[in-house]
Amino acid sequence: TDRSSTASTSTPSREHALARPTRTRPVSPAQVRAYAAKAQEFAETAASALEAGRYIASTSLAIHAGINSADAVCGARLGQRAAGEDRDQVLVLLSQAGPDGAEIVRDLRRLLPLKIKAEYEPDEIAASVAAKTVDRAQRCAAVAQRVADTTR
Repeated sequence: TDRSSTASTSTPSREHALARPTRTRPVSPAQVRAYAAKAQEFAETAASALEAGRYIASTSLAIHAGINSADAVCGARLGQRAAGEDRDQVLVLLSQAGPDGAEIVRDLRRLLPLKIKAEYEPDEIAASVAAKTVDRAQRCAAVAQRVADTTR
């Protein structure tokens, strides 16, 4: 089913000690593989956009690669993904997803703050910033794919 549920965070990270309960949606093994495939597609397309000098597009695509990577890892390790509007909630959920979640958190924590700037603000994205986002997205997608490959 695709119903929302609420899960309380049992061991939140230091930064999220006062975080609200996380809205979640269940994730099946097939969905884990689909999220990982989407993450890979977004990461590859972000790299192509970067090579073409399309820094806003590459940054936006990289962010979506990171988000889909998080959904894949949380789905595989926890059987659910974050479904709320609060971007920090995905970081809380990832902190419960073991070492794979911790790998994604390191990069997603740097990607998420750029979402508004890349997608809604008129500001440019510097080439160096775009390049870093693509690197982060590729790392996230690699973790998601590794996890999906072991999900049955």
